[in-house]
Amino acid sequence: MPTGAGGQQPSTPRSVFITGANGFIGRALMARYRALGCKVRGMDLRGDAAEGIVAGELTQPQDWAAHAQGCELFIHTAAIVSQVSDWPAYREISVRGVRSALDVAIAAGAQRFVHYSSIAAMGWDYEPGADERAPVVIGEQYRYGVAKGASEHVVLAAHAAGEIDCTIIRPGDVYGPGGRAWLLEVMKLARSGQLLLPDGGRGVFTPIYIDDLVDGTLLAAGLPQARGQIFILWGDEPISCREFFGHHWRWAGRRGDPPSLPLAATLALTRALFRVNRALGRNSEITPDAMYMFARRGGYSIAKARRLLGFAPKIGFQEGMRRCEAWLRETGEIPEST
Repeated sequence: MPTGAGGQQPSTPRSVFITGANGFIGRALMARYRALGCKVRGMDLRGDAAEGIVAGELTQPQDWAAHAQGCELFIHTAAIVSQVSDWPAYREISVRGVRSALDVAIAAGAQRFVHYSSIAAMGWDYEPGADERAPVVIGEQYRYGVAKGASEHVVLAAHAAGEIDCTIIRPGDVYGPGGRAWLLEVMKLARSGQLLLPDGGRGVFTPIYIDDLVDGTLLAAGLPQARGQIFILWGDEPISCREFFGHHWRWAGRRGDPPSLPLAATLALTRALFRVNRALGRNSEITPDAMYMFARRGGYSIAKARRLLGFAPKIGFQEGMRRCEAWLRETGEIPEST
């Protein structure tokens, strides 16, 4: 258990329920809370009885709500983690699904609801060093971020109405061994030669190693000063997209750096690819919204998380990537000759 600002020890709940429990973040949270002696259960699209995870849909809580009964802490990580979904799907999962999770948590008797949003809620064209007071993104572009901002509204409304104590976490770009979004999926793109960066890869990537995110979550979930608050959690170490994704490019056996075009050109290209992929029924994360994400201009402030929670990232970028490479080699994702 990490120590909070001023040496406070976060409370350890007797029981925890996690949505999205089979995901990268969900699994890490389950392991940490179990190591602390907590009873941990969860739900996901794919169940795992051995791990206490029941199968279910967020918008059909009648199928899994009973599994959450008696939990003290409810952590909501389940979400559409994609840049290619349609507006109706985002609304169904990121708005209606969040309200369903809140209702289940309240009925289960949970004392705290921790909601995973994303730094994407702040858009891609924020001012470098932006903090939790910055506006959320609106509009037709950057749909994942718009949906995350809408999800926060649902949670904050429940807290303001006194329904349940809520805390919102906006993670940076979460990575680590076994991670899908920023490790395995990127490796697929690198192997196929489809990895593309705008503007020479000069855009800023904002990584946070999975262990640091779990530390921050335990602090936010267990300290009283976190009630009703939003916290940005990331490694506080801005990395260029060229440097971050260059690792994957070389792990895939390719030389140099990933290909790049000016932002306007990548937007035009990915819009065309998006239409073609849609017509063929193919999913690809190389989309205009991804290009906007890779064109961010700076990092974020974690001053609030440092001050109120005592949050302090421990795993630097180079160490994190070393661990990722070691895992990829151990699992055969990187050939021995590479």
